[in-house]
Amino acid sequence: MILNKISPYVGVHCETTTTGTLLKHIGLDLSEPMLFGIGEGLSFIFWNMKSMAFPFIGGRIKPDQLTANITKNLNLKLKIQETTSKPKAWSLVRDLIDSGTPVGLKLDCFHLEYFSKPFHFAGHYAAIYGYDQSNAYLIDTKQQGGKVHTSLKSLELARNEKGPMASKNLFYTIELGKKQTNLEKVVRLAAKNNAREYLNPPITNVSYQGIRKLASNLEKWFHSSEDIQRDFGTTAMMMEKAGTGGAIFRNLYRDFLLESYELTKDPIFKNTHLQFKEIATHWTEIISLFEVLGKTGEDRLLLQIKNLLNLISDSEFEAMTELLKLK
Repeated sequence: MILNKISPYVGVHCETTTTGTLLKHIGLDLSEPMLFGIGEGLSFIFWNMKSMAFPFIGGRIKPDQLTANITKNLNLKLKIQETTSKPKAWSLVRDLIDSGTPVGLKLDCFHLEYFSKPFHFAGHYAAIYGYDQSNAYLIDTKQQGGKVHTSLKSLELARNEKGPMASKNLFYTIELGKKQTNLEKVVRLAAKNNAREYLNPPITNVSYQGIRKLASNLEKWFHSSEDIQRDFGTTAMMMEKAGTGGAIFRNLYRDFLLESYELTKDPIFKNTHLQFKEIATHWTEIISLFEVLGKTGEDRLLLQIKNLLNLISDSEFEAMTELLKLK
């Protein structure tokens, strides 16, 4: 069974691509920056545990929350299901496809056969729109090929993997709600909610405080690293190319603010767009310096990176404080 009328959403970030595909199927077609902004997606995390090979740097809110925020703010019906049973996990998804409904899946991309460089990451998403006796047909990000397929066995492994960010064969569907939303009101609400969360981090390694924490821990990380090229080269790749839309999600948020200004003509959106335009440029500089650091191991770059991180922390704090003034 394959849903031939499915219209794939073309995106660079896995969760917005997956949710965007489900939204297009019910008649809602919004840009990826708009989905990311409505999903209150901007954040930052610097996470370092002894069990990890090297620290994790992320630029968005936690997995699953983005789609929950998008559907909440657009007054849509989100149905999320999980099960520990692999046969049940497949039969429930198969029945939804048979009924004409595409499904969002949470996966560990290590097992997906179309990934050219597989790695364990259990917070990946793709939309499933069909299956046959051997394969599942999925919609993934533009860089992963858009419309792709993987064997049913590999899909089962990807859905059932354990580890950080993993869920119990999680899948979800989206339906239209009874009440339509006013997009002007939605972007104001979402931006203000995102700003409030960003400015009040629950722990010090999150949001603007997390950026400062990375700055203060940079030299320690560098000097204790067992593999500088792996640590800083891989981190640079993750920040720029691994589904972030560039500049660790700041490009997507910058463009959301511009779209919101064009929609509302509110000068707060215009001002913060210009701020995030500069912030995104600084993040691109840092990513480039991380790449050079990984290749050369030149510790003279550490101070330059540290200064840029502290500048970004201040700039993002100021921009988010400005967004709190939205009405």
